[in-house]
Amino acid sequence: MTNEPQKHEPLPPVDETPFLEATQAAKSRYGRFNLAIIGGSGVGKSSLVNAVFGRDWAKVGKGLPVTRGVSYYHDDSLGIWDVEGFEIGTEVSPRDQLRGHLEAIAAQPAEHQISVVWYCVKANDDRLTPADIAMIRELDASGLPVVLVLTKVDWSRNPITGNRTAPKGVEEFVAWLENPHDQGEPITIPYQRVILTSTADKHGKGKGHGLGELVAETLTLAPENEKDAFRIAQRLNLPWKRELARPVITAGATAAAAAAAVPLPVADALTLAPIQLGMMGRIATIYDLEMKTMMKAGALAQIGAQFAGQALARSFLKLIPGAGVVVSAGVAAALTAAIGEAWMRLCEQVHTGKIDPDRIADAWGDYAPSFIDVVRKMAEGAVTKR
Repeated sequence: MTNEPQKHEPLPPVDETPFLEATQAAKSRYGRFNLAIIGGSGVGKSSLVNAVFGRDWAKVGKGLPVTRGVSYYHDDSLGIWDVEGFEIGTEVSPRDQLRGHLEAIAAQPAEHQISVVWYCVKANDDRLTPADIAMIRELDASGLPVVLVLTKVDWSRNPITGNRTAPKGVEEFVAWLENPHDQGEPITIPYQRVILTSTADKHGKGKGHGLGELVAETLTLAPENEKDAFRIAQRLNLPWKRELARPVITAGATAAAAAAAVPLPVADALTLAPIQLGMMGRIATIYDLEMKTMMKAGALAQIGAQFAGQALARSFLKLIPGAGVVVSAGVAAALTAAIGEAWMRLCEQVHTGKIDPDRIADAWGDYAPSFIDVVRKMAEGAVTKR
């Protein structure tokens, strides 16, 4: 009799198909959020897109020049309608010019239609022109909610309180917008809300200000069936993504428990892998990550082999008192939930740029669930059942 550790058969390869199929299904389920951004050149539209969505819209994906002054850029979760401001020197009125643009957009497929409009004006312009007012009225007449975005605000920061204030001229502009008038006569400008923004400080550094407010207002105005697509496309509010991911983890754990309702021998525990990989694919979609293109060839299968079903079962069963040599429903659910939480944390790090996509496979070892994580999930499951 020897004290040599027991050797196991090599693990069979993991099929990454469930991950890819779940990713595609999630994309179809969540759909695309379409945002129109209107404003002249130099107003800072592309900076806003990059700050909120983490995209250079010239590289968002497919560019579709629809008509003069209008272009459409999109990827799976986000569509951007870039609409130029009123073209000076044309005989067509601002309202008619925009109406023509909107008619061209309306002729596009349903998945391209505008949900919310950001109408962008430089804050230091200190006014809306008659052309701006006419175009906002046309947008409202078309049933489109408009957020009036004042861009490039040069904030001043109080060194003691840390509070930021806008220049006096901008504050006066906002006061006029709250009670607009022309030569003493009140006028109507049908925007939903005015939001002051900057994407960097006056030195071109920092993360900007007012963007969280802009994101929150946009979500409020988005149609119900496109709110999740917007949560996925934006990059500023991570709690929204966690709120979307956690029900996916719960569903994965429930499915794993059902699969192990009749306890599985460790050798058969790989049957949990498709459930766990599908869960991971849906979570990756929520974090707007194209894992198949981001990873090196074979990396996805490599990660799967490190944790899916049998591999983790071997690691943990010998540590869990009373677990024996089979994977019970409770153990299957706990393993899967712990995997989901770990994968969510890893996706978040990639999503925020803290982990290079090329290092995902190497980084997984730092995020893989520990024995304590699995025991905690088992305890949570036990509490839930009482």
